[in-house]
Amino acid sequence: MSASTAQPTPTDVRKVALASLVGTTIEWYDFFLYALAAVIVFRSQFFPGTSELAGTLATLGTFAVGFIARPLGGVIFGHIGDRIGRKMTLVTTLVTMGVATFLIGLLPTYEQIGAAAPILLVVLRIAQGLAVGGEWGGAVLISVEHAPEARRGFYGAFPQLGVPLGLITSNLAILILAGVMPSEQFLAWGWRIAFLISALLVLVGLYVRLRVTESPEFAAARENPPLQLPIVTVVRNHWPQVLCGTAIFSGITAMGYMAATFAIQYGSTTLGIVNTFLILAVIVGAIVEVPLSLWFSAKSDEIGRHRMIVYGSVVAGVAAIFFLPVMSTAVPALVFIAMFFARVSGSPMYGPAAAVAAGAFPVEVRYTGASIGYQFGAIAGGALAPIIATLILASPAGVWGVSAYLAAMVAVTGIGAYVAGRLAARQPV
Repeated sequence: MSASTAQPTPTDVRKVALASLVGTTIEWYDFFLYALAAVIVFRSQFFPGTSELAGTLATLGTFAVGFIARPLGGVIFGHIGDRIGRKMTLVTTLVTMGVATFLIGLLPTYEQIGAAAPILLVVLRIAQGLAVGGEWGGAVLISVEHAPEARRGFYGAFPQLGVPLGLITSNLAILILAGVMPSEQFLAWGWRIAFLISALLVLVGLYVRLRVTESPEFAAARENPPLQLPIVTVVRNHWPQVLCGTAIFSGITAMGYMAATFAIQYGSTTLGIVNTFLILAVIVGAIVEVPLSLWFSAKSDEIGRHRMIVYGSVVAGVAAIFFLPVMSTAVPALVFIAMFFARVSGSPMYGPAAAVAAGAFPVEVRYTGASIGYQFGAIAGGALAPIIATLILASPAGVWGVSAYLAAMVAVTGIGAYVAGRLAARQPV
Protein backbone atom coordinates (compact mmCIF):
# COMPACT_ATOMS: atom_id res chain seq x y z
CA MET A 1 0.00 0.00 0.00
CA SER A 2 1.41 3.39 -0.97
CA ALA A 3 1.99 6.19 1.48
CA SER A 4 -0.84 8.16 -0.03
CA THR A 5 -3.37 5.44 0.72
CA ALA A 6 -1.88 4.13 4.01
CA GLN A 7 -4.35 3.74 6.82
CA PRO A 8 -4.23 6.70 9.24
CA THR A 9 -2.96 6.10 12.76
CA PRO A 10 -5.11 6.93 15.83
CA THR A 11 -3.05 10.10 16.22
CA ASP A 12 -3.82 11.08 12.62
CA VAL A 13 -7.52 10.48 13.17
CA ARG A 14 -7.61 12.65 16.30
CA LYS A 15 -5.61 15.41 14.60
CA VAL A 16 -7.96 15.52 11.62
CA ALA A 17 -11.03 15.47 13.88
CA LEU A 18 -9.71 18.42 15.88
CA ALA A 19 -8.77 20.30 12.70
CA SER A 20 -12.31 19.78 11.38
CA LEU A 21 -13.68 21.02 14.68
CA VAL A 22 -11.59 24.20 14.63
CA GLY A 23 -12.48 25.04 11.03
CA THR A 24 -16.20 24.43 11.38
CA THR A 25 -16.32 26.38 14.65
CA ILE A 26 -14.93 29.42 12.85
CA GLU A 27 -17.34 29.00 9.93
CA TRP A 28 -20.35 28.67 12.23
CA TYR A 29 -19.17 31.58 14.38
CA ASP A 30 -19.46 33.72 11.25
CA PHE A 31 -22.81 32.24 10.19
CA PHE A 32 -24.43 32.51 13.63
CA LEU A 33 -23.00 35.97 14.18
CA TYR A 34 -25.09 37.17 11.27
CA ALA A 35 -28.16 35.48 12.76
CA LEU A 36 -27.67 37.28 16.07
CA ALA A 37 -27.07 40.64 14.43
CA ALA A 38 -30.15 40.10 12.25
CA VAL A 39 -32.47 39.88 15.26
CA ILE A 40 -30.69 42.49 17.42
CA VAL A 41 -29.09 45.11 15.15
CA PHE A 42 -29.90 44.90 11.45
CA ARG A 43 -33.51 46.07 11.61
CA SER A 44 -32.49 49.51 12.87
CA GLN A 45 -29.34 49.73 10.74
CA PHE A 46 -30.56 48.40 7.38
CA PHE A 47 -34.39 48.43 7.51
CA PRO A 48 -35.39 51.64 9.33
CA GLY A 49 -38.92 53.01 9.17
CA THR A 50 -40.68 49.64 8.89
CA SER A 51 -43.32 48.26 11.23
CA GLU A 52 -42.28 45.72 13.86
CA LEU A 53 -43.66 42.74 11.92
CA ALA A 54 -42.36 43.97 8.54
CA GLY A 55 -38.94 44.75 10.00
CA THR A 56 -38.73 41.34 11.68
CA LEU A 57 -39.72 39.54 8.48
CA ALA A 58 -37.23 41.61 6.44
CA THR A 59 -34.31 40.80 8.73
CA LEU A 60 -35.32 37.13 8.95
CA GLY A 61 -35.58 37.18 5.17
CA THR A 62 -31.94 38.24 4.77
CA PHE A 63 -31.09 35.54 7.31
CA ALA A 64 -32.98 32.99 5.18
CA VAL A 65 -31.17 34.03 1.99
CA GLY A 66 -28.00 32.49 3.37
CA PHE A 67 -29.77 29.15 3.70
CA ILE A 68 -31.18 29.34 0.19
CA ALA A 69 -27.63 29.77 -1.13
CA ARG A 70 -26.38 26.76 0.80
CA PRO A 71 -27.52 24.00 -1.61
CA LEU A 72 -25.82 25.86 -4.47
CA GLY A 73 -22.67 26.00 -2.35
CA GLY A 74 -23.05 22.29 -1.71
CA VAL A 75 -23.22 21.60 -5.46
CA ILE A 76 -20.32 23.91 -6.37
CA PHE A 77 -17.94 22.91 -3.61
CA GLY A 78 -19.19 19.31 -3.63
CA HIS A 79 -18.20 19.12 -7.31
CA ILE A 80 -14.75 20.48 -6.48
CA GLY A 81 -14.39 18.27 -3.43
CA ASP A 82 -15.37 15.09 -5.30
CA ARG A 83 -13.06 15.85 -8.22
CA ILE A 84 -10.07 17.65 -6.68
CA GLY A 85 -10.08 16.85 -2.97
CA ARG A 86 -11.56 17.56 0.43
CA LYS A 87 -8.64 19.48 1.91
CA MET A 88 -8.23 22.36 -0.55
CA THR A 89 -11.99 22.73 -0.91
CA LEU A 90 -12.22 23.30 2.82
CA VAL A 91 -9.50 25.95 2.63
CA THR A 92 -11.51 27.75 -0.07
CA THR A 93 -14.76 27.70 1.90
CA LEU A 94 -13.03 29.04 5.00
CA VAL A 95 -11.52 32.00 3.13
CA THR A 96 -14.82 32.77 1.37
CA MET A 97 -16.70 32.86 4.66
CA GLY A 98 -14.06 34.95 6.40
CA VAL A 99 -13.94 37.60 3.66
CA ALA A 100 -17.76 37.90 3.53
CA THR A 101 -18.04 38.25 7.31
CA PHE A 102 -15.25 40.84 7.46
CA LEU A 103 -16.93 42.92 4.76
CA ILE A 104 -20.26 42.85 6.64
CA GLY A 105 -18.37 44.46 9.51
CA LEU A 106 -17.39 47.32 7.18
CA LEU A 107 -20.77 47.69 5.45
CA PRO A 108 -22.34 51.20 5.47
CA THR A 109 -25.88 51.51 6.86
CA TYR A 110 -29.13 52.48 5.12
CA GLU A 111 -28.75 56.01 6.48
CA GLN A 112 -25.35 56.32 4.78
CA ILE A 113 -25.92 54.78 1.33
CA GLY A 114 -29.67 54.12 1.14
CA ALA A 115 -31.11 50.99 -0.49
CA ALA A 116 -27.64 49.83 -1.53
CA ALA A 117 -26.98 48.89 2.11
CA PRO A 118 -29.56 46.07 2.44
CA ILE A 119 -28.74 44.92 -1.12
CA LEU A 120 -25.05 44.56 -0.28
CA LEU A 121 -26.00 42.86 2.98
CA VAL A 122 -27.95 40.25 1.03
CA VAL A 123 -25.06 39.73 -1.41
CA LEU A 124 -22.61 39.10 1.44
CA ARG A 125 -25.10 36.82 3.16
CA ILE A 126 -25.33 34.80 -0.07
CA ALA A 127 -21.52 34.47 -0.03
CA GLN A 128 -21.75 33.19 3.55
CA GLY A 129 -24.39 30.68 2.48
CA LEU A 130 -22.28 29.43 -0.41
CA ALA A 131 -19.29 28.96 1.90
CA VAL A 132 -21.12 27.11 4.66
CA GLY A 133 -22.90 25.05 2.00
CA GLY A 134 -19.54 23.67 0.91
CA GLU A 135 -17.98 23.61 4.37
CA TRP A 136 -20.13 21.05 6.14
CA GLY A 137 -19.76 18.20 3.68
CA GLY A 138 -16.00 18.50 3.42
CA ALA A 139 -15.41 18.83 7.15
CA VAL A 140 -17.59 15.82 7.89
CA LEU A 141 -16.05 13.68 5.16
CA ILE A 142 -12.42 14.37 5.94
CA SER A 143 -13.12 13.42 9.55
CA VAL A 144 -15.30 10.37 8.83
CA GLU A 145 -13.08 9.05 6.03
CA HIS A 146 -10.03 9.11 8.30
CA ALA A 147 -11.85 7.21 11.07
CA PRO A 148 -12.23 3.42 11.43
CA GLU A 149 -15.69 2.16 10.44
CA ALA A 150 -16.61 1.20 14.00
CA ARG A 151 -15.95 4.74 15.31
CA ARG A 152 -17.36 6.87 12.50
CA GLY A 153 -20.38 7.97 14.50
CA PHE A 154 -18.07 9.34 17.20
CA TYR A 155 -15.51 11.03 14.96
CA GLY A 156 -18.18 12.33 12.60
CA ALA A 157 -19.57 14.31 15.53
CA PHE A 158 -16.45 16.49 15.82
CA PRO A 159 -17.23 18.76 12.85
CA GLN A 160 -20.84 18.75 14.05
CA LEU A 161 -19.65 20.30 17.31
CA GLY A 162 -18.62 23.35 15.32
CA VAL A 163 -22.30 24.35 15.43
CA PRO A 164 -22.71 24.62 19.24
CA LEU A 165 -19.18 25.98 19.62
CA GLY A 166 -19.79 28.55 16.89
CA LEU A 167 -23.05 29.39 18.65
CA ILE A 168 -21.22 29.81 21.97
CA THR A 169 -18.43 32.00 20.60
CA SER A 170 -20.70 34.23 18.51
CA ASN A 171 -23.12 34.73 21.39
CA LEU A 172 -20.25 35.44 23.77
CA ALA A 173 -18.82 38.01 21.38
CA ILE A 174 -22.14 39.87 21.21
CA LEU A 175 -22.74 39.47 24.94
CA ILE A 176 -19.34 40.92 25.84
CA LEU A 177 -19.54 43.79 23.37
CA ALA A 178 -23.07 44.70 24.46
CA GLY A 179 -21.96 44.55 28.09
CA VAL A 180 -18.89 46.77 27.88
CA MET A 181 -20.36 49.67 25.94
CA PRO A 182 -23.56 51.75 26.06
CA SER A 183 -26.46 50.41 24.00
CA GLU A 184 -26.30 53.37 21.59
CA GLN A 185 -22.63 52.72 20.81
CA PHE A 186 -23.17 48.99 20.41
CA LEU A 187 -26.01 49.51 17.93
CA ALA A 188 -24.15 52.25 16.08
CA TRP A 189 -20.78 50.54 15.60
CA GLY A 190 -19.86 48.13 18.42
CA TRP A 191 -21.48 45.13 16.74
CA ARG A 192 -19.03 45.49 13.86
CA ILE A 193 -16.09 44.41 16.04
CA ALA A 194 -17.45 40.86 16.28
CA PHE A 195 -17.50 40.67 12.47
CA LEU A 196 -14.08 42.19 11.96
CA ILE A 197 -12.26 39.76 14.28
CA SER A 198 -13.31 36.98 11.91
CA ALA A 199 -10.22 37.85 9.86
CA LEU A 200 -7.97 36.74 12.73
CA LEU A 201 -9.97 33.57 13.27
CA VAL A 202 -9.67 32.64 9.60
CA LEU A 203 -5.88 32.87 9.81
CA VAL A 204 -5.96 30.40 12.71
CA GLY A 205 -8.27 28.10 10.76
CA LEU A 206 -6.04 28.19 7.68
CA TYR A 207 -2.97 27.30 9.73
CA VAL A 208 -4.77 24.25 11.15
CA ARG A 209 -6.37 23.08 7.91
CA LEU A 210 -3.26 23.30 5.79
CA ARG A 211 -1.51 20.88 8.16
CA VAL A 212 -3.95 17.96 7.77
CA THR A 213 -3.62 15.18 5.20
CA GLU A 214 -6.08 14.40 2.45
CA SER A 215 -8.77 11.79 3.11
CA PRO A 216 -7.31 8.30 2.53
CA GLU A 217 -10.54 7.07 0.92
CA PHE A 218 -10.50 9.95 -1.54
CA ALA A 219 -6.78 9.42 -2.21
CA ALA A 220 -7.51 5.79 -3.07
CA ALA A 221 -10.46 6.75 -5.29
CA ARG A 222 -8.26 9.13 -7.30
CA GLU A 223 -6.63 6.09 -8.89
CA ASN A 224 -9.74 6.00 -11.09
CA PRO A 225 -10.79 8.93 -13.32
CA PRO A 226 -13.18 11.27 -11.44
CA LEU A 227 -16.76 11.69 -12.59
CA GLN A 228 -17.32 14.67 -14.87
CA LEU A 229 -20.52 15.74 -13.10
CA PRO A 230 -21.01 14.13 -9.66
CA ILE A 231 -24.34 15.96 -9.27
CA VAL A 232 -25.79 14.07 -12.27
CA THR A 233 -24.85 10.71 -10.75
CA VAL A 234 -26.35 11.74 -7.40
CA VAL A 235 -29.66 12.83 -8.93
CA ARG A 236 -29.87 9.80 -11.21
CA ASN A 237 -28.80 7.02 -8.82
CA HIS A 238 -28.98 8.31 -5.23
CA TRP A 239 -32.03 10.59 -4.98
CA PRO A 240 -33.70 8.46 -2.23
CA GLN A 241 -30.64 9.01 -0.03
CA VAL A 242 -30.74 12.75 -0.75
CA LEU A 243 -34.42 12.89 0.26
CA CYS A 244 -33.64 11.00 3.47
CA GLY A 245 -30.80 13.41 4.26
CA THR A 246 -33.11 16.36 3.65
CA ALA A 247 -35.71 14.86 5.99
CA ILE A 248 -33.17 14.07 8.71
CA PHE A 249 -31.67 17.53 8.81
CA SER A 250 -34.92 19.48 8.41
CA GLY A 251 -36.11 18.69 11.92
CA ILE A 252 -32.64 18.92 13.44
CA THR A 253 -32.01 22.41 12.09
CA ALA A 254 -35.56 23.58 12.82
CA MET A 255 -35.15 22.65 16.47
CA GLY A 256 -31.69 24.21 16.64
CA TYR A 257 -32.57 27.56 15.12
CA MET A 258 -35.90 27.86 16.92
CA ALA A 259 -34.07 27.36 20.22
CA ALA A 260 -31.49 30.00 19.34
CA THR A 261 -32.28 32.66 16.72
CA PHE A 262 -36.07 32.62 16.98
CA ALA A 263 -36.07 32.34 20.78
CA ILE A 264 -33.96 35.48 21.12
CA GLN A 265 -36.15 37.44 18.71
CA TYR A 266 -39.40 36.23 20.31
CA GLY A 267 -38.16 36.65 23.87
CA SER A 268 -36.92 40.20 23.35
CA THR A 269 -39.60 41.70 21.09
CA THR A 270 -42.72 39.84 22.29
CA LEU A 271 -41.97 38.90 25.90
CA GLY A 272 -39.86 41.95 26.74
CA ILE A 273 -36.95 39.93 28.16
CA VAL A 274 -33.49 41.47 27.89
CA ASN A 275 -31.25 40.10 25.15
CA THR A 276 -28.36 39.32 27.49
CA PHE A 277 -30.48 36.87 29.50
CA LEU A 278 -31.68 35.11 26.35
CA ILE A 279 -28.18 34.92 24.90
CA LEU A 280 -26.91 33.44 28.17
CA ALA A 281 -29.58 30.72 27.99
CA VAL A 282 -28.44 29.84 24.45
CA ILE A 283 -24.79 29.70 25.56
CA VAL A 284 -25.50 27.38 28.50
CA GLY A 285 -27.56 25.04 26.32
CA ALA A 286 -24.85 24.95 23.66
CA ILE A 287 -22.13 24.22 26.24
CA VAL A 288 -24.04 21.20 27.56
CA GLU A 289 -24.83 20.12 23.99
CA VAL A 290 -21.14 19.52 23.21
CA PRO A 291 -20.44 16.58 25.57
CA LEU A 292 -23.97 15.22 25.07
CA SER A 293 -23.49 15.08 21.30
CA LEU A 294 -20.19 13.25 21.68
CA TRP A 295 -21.70 10.74 24.11
CA PHE A 296 -24.73 9.99 21.96
CA SER A 297 -22.52 9.73 18.88
CA ALA A 298 -20.26 7.20 20.61
CA LYS A 299 -23.33 5.21 21.70
CA SER A 300 -24.66 5.30 18.13
CA ASP A 301 -21.64 3.26 17.05
CA GLU A 302 -22.87 0.54 19.43
CA ILE A 303 -26.67 0.54 18.95
CA GLY A 304 -26.87 1.86 15.37
CA ARG A 305 -26.66 5.42 14.04
CA HIS A 306 -30.04 5.44 12.32
CA ARG A 307 -31.69 3.99 15.41
CA MET A 308 -30.15 6.65 17.65
CA ILE A 309 -31.57 9.41 15.44
CA VAL A 310 -35.04 7.82 15.59
CA TYR A 311 -34.86 7.63 19.40
CA GLY A 312 -33.63 11.21 19.52
CA SER A 313 -36.52 12.43 17.41
CA VAL A 314 -38.96 11.15 20.04
CA VAL A 315 -37.17 13.07 22.81
CA ALA A 316 -36.90 16.21 20.69
CA GLY A 317 -40.57 15.93 19.70
CA VAL A 318 -41.63 16.13 23.34
CA ALA A 319 -39.38 19.14 23.88
CA ALA A 320 -40.80 20.76 20.72
CA ILE A 321 -44.38 20.52 22.00
CA PHE A 322 -43.67 22.35 25.26
CA PHE A 323 -40.90 24.71 24.13
CA LEU A 324 -42.88 27.79 23.12
CA PRO A 325 -45.86 27.43 25.50
CA VAL A 326 -43.45 27.30 28.46
CA MET A 327 -41.38 30.14 27.08
CA SER A 328 -44.49 32.28 26.50
CA THR A 329 -45.12 32.43 30.26
CA ALA A 330 -42.37 35.10 30.29
CA VAL A 331 -41.21 33.81 33.70
CA PRO A 332 -37.40 34.07 33.42
CA ALA A 333 -36.67 30.71 35.06
CA LEU A 334 -39.17 28.92 32.81
CA VAL A 335 -37.90 30.74 29.73
CA PHE A 336 -34.38 29.60 30.54
CA ILE A 337 -35.50 25.98 31.06
CA ALA A 338 -37.52 25.96 27.82
CA MET A 339 -34.61 27.29 25.74
CA PHE A 340 -32.12 24.96 27.43
CA PHE A 341 -34.08 21.75 26.87
CA ALA A 342 -35.06 22.71 23.34
CA ARG A 343 -31.38 23.14 22.51
CA VAL A 344 -29.98 19.98 24.14
CA SER A 345 -32.87 17.74 23.04
CA GLY A 346 -31.41 17.61 19.54
CA SER A 347 -28.10 16.07 20.68
CA PRO A 348 -29.06 12.40 20.08
CA MET A 349 -30.08 13.29 16.51
CA TYR A 350 -27.40 15.76 15.55
CA GLY A 351 -24.16 13.96 16.43
CA PRO A 352 -24.73 10.67 14.55
CA ALA A 353 -26.32 12.38 11.54
CA ALA A 354 -22.94 13.22 10.00
CA ALA A 355 -21.82 9.62 9.73
CA VAL A 356 -25.25 8.61 8.44
CA ALA A 357 -25.11 11.25 5.70
CA ALA A 358 -21.56 10.31 4.70
CA GLY A 359 -22.25 6.58 4.67
CA ALA A 360 -25.21 6.92 2.32
CA PHE A 361 -23.07 7.64 -0.76
CA PRO A 362 -20.06 6.09 -2.53
CA VAL A 363 -16.83 8.03 -2.15
CA GLU A 364 -16.77 9.46 -5.69
CA VAL A 365 -20.04 11.41 -5.13
CA ARG A 366 -20.05 11.56 -1.33
CA TYR A 367 -19.20 15.25 -0.95
CA THR A 368 -21.95 16.28 -3.37
CA GLY A 369 -24.62 13.87 -2.13
CA ALA A 370 -24.15 14.46 1.59
CA SER A 371 -23.95 18.23 1.13
CA ILE A 372 -27.13 18.54 -0.92
CA GLY A 373 -29.23 16.51 1.51
CA TYR A 374 -27.95 18.49 4.48
CA GLN A 375 -28.38 21.90 2.86
CA PHE A 376 -31.93 21.30 1.61
CA GLY A 377 -32.77 20.14 5.11
CA ALA A 378 -31.24 23.33 6.46
CA ILE A 379 -33.53 25.41 4.22
CA ALA A 380 -36.63 23.53 5.36
CA GLY A 381 -35.63 23.81 9.00
CA GLY A 382 -33.21 26.64 9.62
CA ALA A 383 -34.32 29.17 7.01
CA LEU A 384 -38.07 28.67 6.96
CA ALA A 385 -38.82 27.61 10.54
CA PRO A 386 -38.31 31.06 12.16
CA ILE A 387 -40.34 32.75 9.41
CA ILE A 388 -43.17 30.20 9.53
CA ALA A 389 -43.21 30.35 13.33
CA THR A 390 -43.48 34.15 13.22
CA LEU A 391 -46.45 33.93 10.84
CA ILE A 392 -48.15 31.21 12.90
CA LEU A 393 -47.73 33.29 16.05
CA ALA A 394 -49.49 36.19 14.34
CA SER A 395 -52.41 33.87 13.47
CA PRO A 396 -55.16 32.43 15.73
CA ALA A 397 -53.10 29.22 16.11
CA GLY A 398 -50.62 31.07 18.34
CA VAL A 399 -47.97 29.28 20.40
CA TRP A 400 -49.66 25.86 20.23
CA GLY A 401 -49.74 26.13 16.46
CA VAL A 402 -45.99 26.66 16.50
CA SER A 403 -45.64 23.65 18.82
CA ALA A 404 -47.54 21.43 16.40
CA TYR A 405 -45.46 22.66 13.48
CA LEU A 406 -42.15 22.11 15.28
CA ALA A 407 -43.14 18.65 16.50
CA ALA A 408 -44.09 17.70 12.93
CA MET A 409 -40.68 18.83 11.68
CA VAL A 410 -38.92 16.67 14.26
CA ALA A 411 -41.13 13.71 13.31
CA VAL A 412 -39.91 14.11 9.72
CA THR A 413 -36.36 13.64 11.00
CA GLY A 414 -37.27 10.36 12.67
CA ILE A 415 -39.04 9.11 9.56
CA GLY A 416 -36.08 10.09 7.37
CA ALA A 417 -33.65 8.23 9.62
CA TYR A 418 -35.84 5.12 9.66
CA VAL A 419 -36.13 5.03 5.87
CA ALA A 420 -32.40 5.74 5.46
CA GLY A 421 -31.65 2.80 7.73
CA ARG A 422 -33.83 0.51 5.63
CA LEU A 423 -32.14 1.71 2.43
CA ALA A 424 -28.69 1.13 3.93
CA ALA A 425 -29.65 -2.39 5.03
CA ARG A 426 -30.99 -3.30 1.58
CA GLN A 427 -28.36 -1.66 -0.56
CA PRO A 428 -25.19 -0.84 1.34
CA VAL A 429 -22.71 1.39 -0.38
